[in-house]
Amino acid sequence: MTTTESASWDDSISLSSTKKERKTTEDKAIDDWLPITSSRNAKWWYATFHNITAMVGAGVLSLPYAMSNLGWGPGVVVLVLSWVITLYTMWQMVEMHEMVPGKRFDRYHELGQHAFGEKLGLWIVVPQQLVCEVGVDIVYMVTGGKSLQKVHNLLCNNCKPLKTSYFIMIFASVHFVLAHLPNFNAISGISLAAGVMSLSYSTIAWSASVHKGVQENVQYEYKTTTTSGTVFNFLSAIGDVAFSYAGHNVVLEIQATIPSSPQKPSKGPMLRGVIIAYLIVAMCYFPVALIGYWMFGNTVSDNILVSLNKPTWLIVTANLFVVIHVIGSYQLFAMPVYDMIETVMVKKLHFKPTRMLRFIVRNVYVAFTMFVAITFPFFGSLLGFFGGFAFAPTTFFICIILGLMLMILSPISGLRSIILNAKTFGFYQ
Repeated sequence: MTTTESASWDDSISLSSTKKERKTTEDKAIDDWLPITSSRNAKWWYATFHNITAMVGAGVLSLPYAMSNLGWGPGVVVLVLSWVITLYTMWQMVEMHEMVPGKRFDRYHELGQHAFGEKLGLWIVVPQQLVCEVGVDIVYMVTGGKSLQKVHNLLCNNCKPLKTSYFIMIFASVHFVLAHLPNFNAISGISLAAGVMSLSYSTIAWSASVHKGVQENVQYEYKTTTTSGTVFNFLSAIGDVAFSYAGHNVVLEIQATIPSSPQKPSKGPMLRGVIIAYLIVAMCYFPVALIGYWMFGNTVSDNILVSLNKPTWLIVTANLFVVIHVIGSYQLFAMPVYDMIETVMVKKLHFKPTRMLRFIVRNVYVAFTMFVAITFPFFGSLLGFFGGFAFAPTTFFICIILGLMLMILSPISGLRSIILNAKTFGFYQ
Protein backbone atom coordinates (compact mmCIF):
# COMPACT_ATOMS: atom_id res chain seq x y z
CA MET A 1 0.00 0.00 0.00
CA THR A 2 1.39 3.42 -0.95
CA THR A 3 1.74 6.30 1.46
CA THR A 4 -1.13 8.12 -0.30
CA GLU A 5 -3.41 5.09 -0.12
CA SER A 6 -2.51 4.58 3.54
CA ALA A 7 -3.33 8.20 4.33
CA SER A 8 -6.63 7.93 2.46
CA TRP A 9 -7.50 4.74 4.38
CA ASP A 10 -6.69 6.43 7.69
CA ASP A 11 -8.83 9.44 6.73
CA SER A 12 -11.76 7.14 5.91
CA ILE A 13 -11.45 5.37 9.24
CA SER A 14 -11.20 8.71 11.04
CA LEU A 15 -14.25 10.09 9.20
CA SER A 16 -16.27 6.95 9.95
CA SER A 17 -15.25 7.13 13.60
CA THR A 18 -16.21 10.82 13.77
CA LYS A 19 -19.65 10.06 12.27
CA LYS A 20 -20.22 7.27 14.77
CA GLU A 21 -19.22 9.53 17.65
CA ARG A 22 -21.51 12.27 16.35
CA LYS A 23 -24.39 9.80 15.99
CA THR A 24 -23.75 8.45 19.49
CA THR A 25 -23.75 11.99 20.87
CA GLU A 26 -26.96 12.83 19.03
CA ASP A 27 -28.65 9.61 20.20
CA LYS A 28 -27.64 10.34 23.79
CA ALA A 29 -29.02 13.87 23.53
CA ILE A 30 -32.32 12.47 22.21
CA ASP A 31 -32.46 9.82 24.94
CA ASP A 32 -31.87 12.54 27.53
CA TRP A 33 -34.87 14.40 26.07
CA LEU A 34 -37.30 11.47 25.75
CA PRO A 35 -39.52 10.95 28.83
CA ILE A 36 -38.61 7.33 29.65
CA THR A 37 -34.81 7.65 29.60
CA SER A 38 -34.31 11.27 30.65
CA SER A 39 -34.11 10.61 34.40
CA ARG A 40 -32.73 7.56 36.26
CA ASN A 41 -32.57 8.66 39.89
CA ALA A 42 -35.83 7.16 41.22
CA LYS A 43 -35.98 5.35 44.59
CA TRP A 44 -37.71 2.08 45.41
CA TRP A 45 -40.68 3.86 46.95
CA TYR A 46 -41.22 5.66 43.63
CA ALA A 47 -41.82 2.20 42.15
CA THR A 48 -44.29 1.44 44.96
CA PHE A 49 -46.63 4.35 44.42
CA HIS A 50 -46.19 4.33 40.62
CA ASN A 51 -47.35 0.71 40.56
CA ILE A 52 -50.22 1.40 42.99
CA THR A 53 -51.32 4.33 40.87
CA ALA A 54 -51.06 2.26 37.70
CA MET A 55 -53.20 -0.58 39.04
CA VAL A 56 -55.64 0.62 41.68
CA GLY A 57 -57.96 2.93 39.85
CA ALA A 58 -61.11 2.76 37.81
CA GLY A 59 -60.83 -1.02 37.78
CA VAL A 60 -61.38 -1.47 41.52
CA LEU A 61 -64.67 0.42 41.35
CA SER A 62 -66.02 -2.06 38.80
CA LEU A 63 -65.07 -5.22 40.71
CA PRO A 64 -68.42 -5.65 42.55
CA TYR A 65 -70.16 -5.30 39.18
CA ALA A 66 -67.80 -7.90 37.70
CA MET A 67 -68.62 -10.19 40.63
CA SER A 68 -72.34 -9.83 39.84
CA ASN A 69 -71.69 -11.18 36.34
CA LEU A 70 -69.32 -13.93 37.52
CA GLY A 71 -71.08 -15.20 40.64
CA TRP A 72 -69.54 -16.08 44.00
CA GLY A 73 -67.53 -19.16 43.02
CA PRO A 74 -66.09 -18.13 39.66
CA GLY A 75 -65.72 -14.55 40.87
CA VAL A 76 -63.50 -15.41 43.84
CA VAL A 77 -61.43 -17.79 41.70
CA VAL A 78 -60.89 -15.19 38.97
CA LEU A 79 -59.94 -12.51 41.53
CA VAL A 80 -57.39 -14.70 43.31
CA LEU A 81 -55.93 -16.21 40.12
CA SER A 82 -55.59 -12.78 38.52
CA TRP A 83 -53.70 -11.47 41.57
CA VAL A 84 -51.34 -14.47 41.65
CA ILE A 85 -50.73 -14.67 37.89
CA THR A 86 -50.13 -10.95 37.44
CA LEU A 87 -47.79 -10.81 40.45
CA TYR A 88 -45.78 -13.63 38.88
CA THR A 89 -45.68 -11.97 35.45
CA MET A 90 -44.70 -8.71 37.12
CA TRP A 91 -41.77 -10.50 38.80
CA GLN A 92 -40.80 -11.99 35.42
CA MET A 93 -40.74 -8.61 33.74
CA VAL A 94 -38.67 -7.05 36.50
CA GLU A 95 -36.14 -9.88 36.14
CA MET A 96 -36.04 -9.52 32.35
CA HIS A 97 -35.38 -5.79 32.45
CA GLU A 98 -31.62 -6.43 32.65
CA MET A 99 -31.34 -10.09 31.65
CA VAL A 100 -28.85 -9.20 28.87
CA PRO A 101 -25.55 -8.04 30.44
CA GLY A 102 -24.88 -4.37 29.78
CA LYS A 103 -28.35 -3.66 28.35
CA ARG A 104 -31.58 -2.39 29.85
CA PHE A 105 -34.96 -2.99 28.23
CA ASP A 106 -36.39 0.40 29.09
CA ARG A 107 -39.54 -0.01 27.04
CA TYR A 108 -42.00 -2.86 26.67
CA HIS A 109 -41.48 -3.10 22.90
CA GLU A 110 -37.70 -3.39 23.34
CA LEU A 111 -38.25 -6.61 25.30
CA GLY A 112 -40.63 -7.77 22.57
CA GLN A 113 -38.01 -7.03 19.92
CA HIS A 114 -35.43 -9.04 21.85
CA ALA A 115 -37.83 -11.99 22.06
CA PHE A 116 -39.33 -11.93 18.54
CA GLY A 117 -36.94 -9.87 16.42
CA GLU A 118 -36.70 -6.19 15.52
CA LYS A 119 -39.75 -5.93 13.24
CA LEU A 120 -41.97 -8.74 14.49
CA GLY A 121 -41.44 -7.68 18.10
CA LEU A 122 -42.73 -4.20 17.31
CA TRP A 123 -45.81 -5.53 15.51
CA ILE A 124 -46.62 -7.95 18.32
CA VAL A 125 -46.16 -5.61 21.29
CA VAL A 126 -46.72 -2.00 20.21
CA PRO A 127 -50.32 -2.29 18.89
CA GLN A 128 -51.46 -4.15 22.01
CA GLN A 129 -49.62 -1.82 24.36
CA LEU A 130 -51.01 1.26 22.62
CA VAL A 131 -54.57 -0.08 22.65
CA CYS A 132 -54.22 -0.80 26.36
CA GLU A 133 -52.60 2.47 27.40
CA VAL A 134 -54.72 4.72 25.20
CA GLY A 135 -57.80 2.71 26.19
CA VAL A 136 -57.00 3.12 29.88
CA ASP A 137 -56.63 6.87 29.42
CA ILE A 138 -59.99 7.04 27.63
CA VAL A 139 -61.66 5.10 30.45
CA TYR A 140 -60.02 7.40 33.01
CA MET A 141 -61.39 10.40 31.11
CA VAL A 142 -64.86 8.91 31.51
CA THR A 143 -64.22 7.99 35.16
CA GLY A 144 -62.94 11.45 36.05
CA GLY A 145 -65.81 13.18 34.27
CA LYS A 146 -68.51 10.97 35.81
CA SER A 147 -67.00 11.33 39.30
CA LEU A 148 -67.06 15.12 38.93
CA GLN A 149 -70.67 14.87 37.74
CA LYS A 150 -71.55 12.75 40.77
CA VAL A 151 -70.03 15.39 43.09
CA HIS A 152 -72.01 18.12 41.34
CA ASN A 153 -75.28 16.20 41.53
CA LEU A 154 -74.84 15.36 45.22
CA LEU A 155 -73.90 18.88 46.30
CA CYS A 156 -76.37 20.68 44.07
CA ASN A 157 -79.37 18.42 43.62
CA ASN A 158 -81.63 21.36 42.77
CA CYS A 159 -79.34 22.67 40.03
CA LYS A 160 -80.00 22.28 36.34
CA PRO A 161 -78.44 18.97 35.18
CA LEU A 162 -75.31 19.36 33.10
CA LYS A 163 -74.17 17.05 30.32
CA THR A 164 -71.58 14.40 31.11
CA SER A 165 -69.58 15.81 28.20
CA TYR A 166 -68.99 19.06 30.11
CA PHE A 167 -67.53 17.26 33.11
CA ILE A 168 -65.25 15.19 30.90
CA MET A 169 -63.98 18.42 29.33
CA ILE A 170 -63.41 19.91 32.79
CA PHE A 171 -61.42 16.83 33.76
CA ALA A 172 -59.46 16.97 30.49
CA SER A 173 -58.51 20.61 31.07
CA VAL A 174 -56.22 19.51 33.92
CA HIS A 175 -54.32 17.22 31.57
CA PHE A 176 -53.73 19.93 29.01
CA VAL A 177 -51.47 21.38 31.74
CA LEU A 178 -50.01 18.27 33.41
CA ALA A 179 -49.23 16.63 30.07
CA HIS A 180 -46.18 18.86 29.74
CA LEU A 181 -44.36 17.47 32.76
CA PRO A 182 -41.35 15.87 31.05
CA ASN A 183 -40.92 12.40 32.61
CA PHE A 184 -41.96 9.86 35.27
CA ASN A 185 -39.92 11.46 38.03
CA ALA A 186 -41.56 14.81 37.30
CA ILE A 187 -44.97 13.29 38.07
CA SER A 188 -43.79 11.39 41.17
CA GLY A 189 -45.55 13.81 43.53
CA ILE A 190 -48.79 13.47 41.58
CA SER A 191 -48.38 9.69 41.57
CA LEU A 192 -47.85 9.65 45.35
CA ALA A 193 -51.01 11.68 45.92
CA ALA A 194 -52.89 9.40 43.52
CA GLY A 195 -51.67 6.28 45.34
CA VAL A 196 -52.85 7.64 48.70
CA MET A 197 -56.20 8.57 47.16
CA SER A 198 -56.67 5.07 45.70
CA LEU A 199 -56.27 3.43 49.11
CA SER A 200 -58.54 6.08 50.64
CA TYR A 201 -61.47 5.78 48.25
CA SER A 202 -61.21 1.98 48.18
CA THR A 203 -61.55 2.01 51.97
CA ILE A 204 -64.49 4.41 51.73
CA ALA A 205 -66.15 2.20 49.09
CA TRP A 206 -66.17 -0.99 51.15
CA SER A 207 -66.71 0.66 54.56
CA ALA A 208 -69.63 2.72 53.22
CA SER A 209 -71.05 -0.48 51.72
CA VAL A 210 -70.86 -2.14 55.15
CA HIS A 211 -72.55 0.90 56.69
CA LYS A 212 -75.34 0.70 54.12
CA GLY A 213 -75.82 -2.98 54.92
CA VAL A 214 -77.18 -5.87 52.90
CA GLN A 215 -79.98 -4.52 50.72
CA GLU A 216 -83.52 -5.78 51.09
CA ASN A 217 -84.36 -8.68 48.76
CA VAL A 218 -80.76 -8.84 47.57
CA GLN A 219 -80.17 -11.47 44.89
CA TYR A 220 -76.96 -13.09 43.66
CA GLU A 221 -78.25 -14.85 40.54
CA TYR A 222 -77.15 -13.74 37.09
CA LYS A 223 -79.11 -10.69 35.92
CA THR A 224 -79.75 -11.83 32.36
CA THR A 225 -82.29 -14.54 31.58
CA THR A 226 -80.75 -15.71 28.30
CA THR A 227 -77.77 -18.02 27.98
CA SER A 228 -76.05 -15.80 25.42
CA GLY A 229 -76.44 -12.73 27.62
CA THR A 230 -75.03 -14.58 30.63
CA VAL A 231 -72.04 -15.81 28.65
CA PHE A 232 -71.28 -12.40 27.18
CA ASN A 233 -71.58 -10.72 30.57
CA PHE A 234 -69.32 -13.40 32.10
CA LEU A 235 -66.59 -12.80 29.52
CA SER A 236 -66.92 -9.04 29.82
CA ALA A 237 -66.59 -9.36 33.62
CA ILE A 238 -63.32 -11.26 33.19
CA GLY A 239 -62.19 -8.30 31.08
CA ASP A 240 -63.17 -5.97 33.93
CA VAL A 241 -60.98 -7.93 36.32
CA ALA A 242 -58.14 -8.00 33.78
CA PHE A 243 -58.42 -4.24 33.40
CA SER A 244 -57.93 -3.81 37.13
CA TYR A 245 -54.47 -5.40 36.77
CA ALA A 246 -53.42 -3.31 33.77
CA GLY A 247 -50.34 -1.82 35.43
CA HIS A 248 -47.95 -4.28 33.78
CA ASN A 249 -47.94 -2.23 30.61
CA VAL A 250 -45.81 0.44 32.24
CA VAL A 251 -43.65 -1.67 34.59
CA LEU A 252 -40.52 -1.68 32.41
CA GLU A 253 -40.83 2.04 31.85
CA ILE A 254 -41.12 2.58 35.62
CA GLN A 255 -38.07 0.39 36.27
CA ALA A 256 -36.13 2.39 33.66
CA THR A 257 -36.21 5.38 36.02
CA ILE A 258 -34.32 3.49 38.76
CA PRO A 259 -30.48 3.72 38.73
CA SER A 260 -28.62 0.48 38.06
CA SER A 261 -25.08 -0.86 38.25
CA PRO A 262 -23.50 -4.36 38.14
CA GLN A 263 -23.19 -4.23 41.93
CA LYS A 264 -26.70 -2.86 42.53
CA PRO A 265 -29.06 -3.79 39.67
CA SER A 266 -32.39 -2.03 39.46
CA LYS A 267 -34.39 -5.21 40.08
CA GLY A 268 -33.67 -5.07 43.84
CA PRO A 269 -35.45 -1.80 44.62
CA MET A 270 -38.02 -2.46 41.90
CA LEU A 271 -39.08 -5.81 43.37
CA ARG A 272 -39.32 -4.27 46.82
CA GLY A 273 -41.63 -1.63 45.44
CA VAL A 274 -43.69 -4.17 43.48
CA ILE A 275 -44.24 -6.48 46.48
CA ILE A 276 -45.39 -3.63 48.73
CA ALA A 277 -47.61 -2.32 45.94
CA TYR A 278 -49.25 -5.73 45.46
CA LEU A 279 -49.98 -6.10 49.15
CA ILE A 280 -51.74 -2.73 49.05
CA VAL A 281 -53.54 -3.80 45.87
CA ALA A 282 -54.92 -6.83 47.74
CA MET A 283 -56.05 -4.57 50.59
CA CYS A 284 -57.99 -2.49 48.06
CA TYR A 285 -59.36 -5.09 45.65
CA PHE A 286 -60.67 -7.96 47.74
CA PRO A 287 -62.72 -5.98 50.31
CA VAL A 288 -64.27 -3.75 47.63
CA ALA A 289 -65.14 -6.67 45.32
CA LEU A 290 -66.49 -9.06 47.91
CA ILE A 291 -68.22 -6.64 50.29
CA GLY A 292 -69.69 -4.57 47.46
CA TYR A 293 -71.23 -7.64 45.84
CA TRP A 294 -72.37 -9.03 49.20
CA MET A 295 -74.27 -5.85 50.06
CA PHE A 296 -75.87 -5.04 46.68
CA GLY A 297 -75.95 -8.36 44.83
CA ASN A 298 -76.75 -8.22 41.12
CA THR A 299 -78.19 -4.69 41.36
CA VAL A 300 -74.78 -3.14 42.01
CA SER A 301 -73.76 -0.37 39.61
CA ASP A 302 -70.79 -0.68 37.26
CA ASN A 303 -69.18 1.95 39.51
CA ILE A 304 -69.68 1.02 43.18
CA LEU A 305 -69.69 4.66 44.26
CA VAL A 306 -72.78 5.27 42.12
CA SER A 307 -74.64 2.71 44.27
CA LEU A 308 -73.71 4.66 47.39
CA ASN A 309 -75.64 7.89 47.90
CA LYS A 310 -75.39 8.37 51.67
CA PRO A 311 -73.82 9.72 53.74
CA THR A 312 -73.48 12.47 51.15
CA TRP A 313 -70.28 14.03 52.48
CA LEU A 314 -68.50 10.67 52.44
CA ILE A 315 -69.51 9.82 48.88
CA VAL A 316 -68.53 13.31 47.71
CA THR A 317 -65.15 12.86 49.35
CA ALA A 318 -64.68 9.44 47.76
CA ASN A 319 -65.52 10.77 44.30
CA LEU A 320 -63.08 13.65 44.72
CA PHE A 321 -60.43 11.11 45.74
CA VAL A 322 -61.23 9.19 42.55
CA VAL A 323 -60.76 12.35 40.48
CA ILE A 324 -57.35 13.03 42.04
CA HIS A 325 -56.30 9.43 41.57
CA VAL A 326 -57.27 9.12 37.92
CA ILE A 327 -55.48 12.39 37.20
CA GLY A 328 -52.27 10.69 38.29
CA SER A 329 -53.15 7.40 36.60
CA TYR A 330 -53.89 9.11 33.30
CA GLN A 331 -50.46 10.71 33.23
CA LEU A 332 -48.76 7.46 34.26
CA PHE A 333 -50.26 5.54 31.34
CA ALA A 334 -49.86 8.47 28.96
CA MET A 335 -46.11 8.82 29.54
CA PRO A 336 -45.10 5.72 27.50
CA VAL A 337 -47.45 6.88 24.73
CA TYR A 338 -45.81 10.30 24.74
CA ASP A 339 -42.46 8.53 24.56
CA MET A 340 -43.51 6.42 21.55
CA ILE A 341 -44.90 9.37 19.61
CA GLU A 342 -41.98 11.65 20.41
CA THR A 343 -39.49 8.90 19.50
CA VAL A 344 -41.11 8.49 16.07
CA MET A 345 -41.24 12.25 15.52
CA VAL A 346 -37.58 12.78 16.44
CA LYS A 347 -35.83 9.58 15.32
CA LYS A 348 -37.89 8.60 12.28
CA LEU A 349 -39.33 11.88 11.01
CA HIS A 350 -36.27 13.88 12.15
CA PHE A 351 -38.09 16.68 13.95
CA LYS A 352 -35.96 18.63 16.39
CA PRO A 353 -36.56 17.69 20.06
CA THR A 354 -38.11 20.99 21.11
CA ARG A 355 -40.66 22.14 23.66
CA MET A 356 -42.99 23.15 20.85
CA LEU A 357 -42.98 19.62 19.42
CA ARG A 358 -43.76 18.21 22.85
CA PHE A 359 -46.47 20.84 23.37
CA ILE A 360 -48.24 19.93 20.12
CA VAL A 361 -47.89 16.15 20.46
CA ARG A 362 -49.21 15.96 24.00
CA ASN A 363 -52.06 18.41 23.50
CA VAL A 364 -53.24 16.46 20.46
CA TYR A 365 -53.14 13.23 22.45
CA VAL A 366 -55.15 14.66 25.37
CA ALA A 367 -57.68 16.13 22.92
CA PHE A 368 -58.02 12.77 21.17
CA THR A 369 -58.70 10.81 24.38
CA MET A 370 -61.15 13.50 25.50
CA PHE A 371 -63.06 13.31 22.21
CA VAL A 372 -63.37 9.51 22.33
CA ALA A 373 -64.43 9.61 26.01
CA ILE A 374 -67.13 12.17 25.25
CA THR A 375 -68.37 10.08 22.33
CA PHE A 376 -68.44 6.72 24.16
CA PRO A 377 -68.93 7.28 27.92
CA PHE A 378 -70.00 3.67 28.60
CA PHE A 379 -67.89 3.04 31.68
CA GLY A 380 -68.54 -0.66 32.32
CA SER A 381 -68.54 -1.69 28.67
CA LEU A 382 -65.30 0.18 28.05
CA LEU A 383 -63.68 -1.76 30.89
CA GLY A 384 -64.70 -5.06 29.35
CA PHE A 385 -63.64 -4.01 25.87
CA PHE A 386 -60.18 -2.74 26.83
CA GLY A 387 -59.61 -5.26 29.63
CA GLY A 388 -58.95 -8.08 27.19
CA PHE A 389 -56.34 -6.03 25.40
CA ALA A 390 -54.80 -5.11 28.73
CA PHE A 391 -54.39 -8.70 29.84
CA ALA A 392 -52.94 -10.31 26.71
CA PRO A 393 -49.72 -8.30 26.28
CA THR A 394 -48.92 -8.58 29.98
CA THR A 395 -49.22 -12.35 30.22
CA PHE A 396 -48.25 -13.78 26.84
CA PHE A 397 -44.78 -14.71 28.18
CA ILE A 398 -46.22 -17.54 30.29
CA CYS A 399 -49.97 -17.58 29.71
CA ILE A 400 -50.22 -17.22 25.95
CA ILE A 401 -53.36 -19.38 25.55
CA LEU A 402 -55.23 -17.62 28.37
CA GLY A 403 -54.02 -14.22 27.21
CA LEU A 404 -55.09 -14.74 23.59
CA MET A 405 -58.50 -16.11 24.60
CA LEU A 406 -59.14 -13.06 26.76
CA MET A 407 -57.84 -10.71 24.08
CA ILE A 408 -60.37 -12.12 21.61
CA LEU A 409 -63.43 -12.98 23.74
CA SER A 410 -63.54 -10.18 26.31
CA PRO A 411 -63.42 -7.29 23.83
CA ILE A 412 -66.20 -8.97 21.82
CA SER A 413 -68.38 -9.01 24.93
CA GLY A 414 -67.48 -5.43 25.76
CA LEU A 415 -68.18 -4.33 22.19
CA ARG A 416 -71.58 -6.01 22.37
CA SER A 417 -72.38 -4.02 25.52
CA ILE A 418 -71.23 -0.79 23.87
CA ILE A 419 -73.52 -1.46 20.88
CA LEU A 420 -76.47 -2.20 23.17
CA ASN A 421 -75.82 0.99 25.16
CA ALA A 422 -75.43 3.02 21.99
CA LYS A 423 -78.97 2.11 20.92
CA THR A 424 -80.46 4.01 23.84
CA PHE A 425 -77.75 6.60 24.40
CA GLY A 426 -77.91 10.16 23.10
CA PHE A 427 -74.41 11.00 21.94
CA TYR A 428 -72.70 14.11 23.33
CA GLN A 429 -75.22 14.47 26.14
